[in-house]
Amino acid sequence: MNYVFAFMGVLLTGVAEGQIRKQFAVENTAACESIKLQVKANSGNCFVKPSNNSDILNVFSNQSEQAFAHNFVRTINGKVCEVFLTLEEQHNDGLGQTISSRVFSVSETAATTGQKFWKMYLTDEKPYALELNYGLGNANVDLSGLAISKLKITSGSADVNVSYPSGMENQIEMDTFYVKVDLGSVNVKNLGLAKTKYLMADVGFGNMTLDFTEKPVVSNFIKGSVGAGNLVIILPKNGTPVSVKIHDSWLCSVKLPASLKKGPDNTFATDNYTKDSKEALTFDLDVSMGNIIFK
Repeated sequence: MNYVFAFMGVLLTGVAEGQIRKQFAVENTAACESIKLQVKANSGNCFVKPSNNSDILNVFSNQSEQAFAHNFVRTINGKVCEVFLTLEEQHNDGLGQTISSRVFSVSETAATTGQKFWKMYLTDEKPYALELNYGLGNANVDLSGLAISKLKITSGSADVNVSYPSGMENQIEMDTFYVKVDLGSVNVKNLGLAKTKYLMADVGFGNMTLDFTEKPVVSNFIKGSVGAGNLVIILPKNGTPVSVKIHDSWLCSVKLPASLKKGPDNTFATDNYTKDSKEALTFDLDVSMGNIIFK
């Protein structure tokens, strides 16, 4: 049975323009053993950060109450606390302006100057199934030291950066890391610290970078699909076993390093790769008209 909670644990505070105030808060309870958190933001600058605070979610912003619309639901389903939050800026740029800004290479500084922001803090005390959906704008997701069991990140036309800047790895093994970009860009750093078994990458017309520079903590299987965009994969330089299987077409471009030797069925692998290799990276990639570049 689902139990719907009133806004007792939620703070909705009208703020003057430019002031930073807490907008939403979800307190921790003993009944919640894990958290399912879904966040959708249509525009602006969004930040996700770890926190030593026990609260499941704290959200701060410099927006006034009249500047955005929201939908907030918190329920407990069994032992899972489910939180759903949508944030919609009332006067966001249209899709045409967004595409124009990309075509004419508007600088990041110019694009973010004067924009509103959201800062979201997650506790490091309980595991999350985390889903983040961004429309326009920019997002920076710091997952350092959190316990993420599943992760799904979707970008429409937003520029999204995901990383572990403190060097603290995911507390638990992640089952699946799914990342999708349509027209925007997604840059994922320190992927070895995610401790994910499966990574699924979907690129439409945008750009995605997957950085495996650090040696993976667990063996990774990466399934990727590229339409007309670009996928850049940065491999570790420490002798990590790597295997790449490519399903391509004559309209695409694929660049592989010399360390990957061609085998049967359009498969390429390092000399030290075997099927039972521990801490290996195994790629299965489809590409239509886009580009895949290994570095």
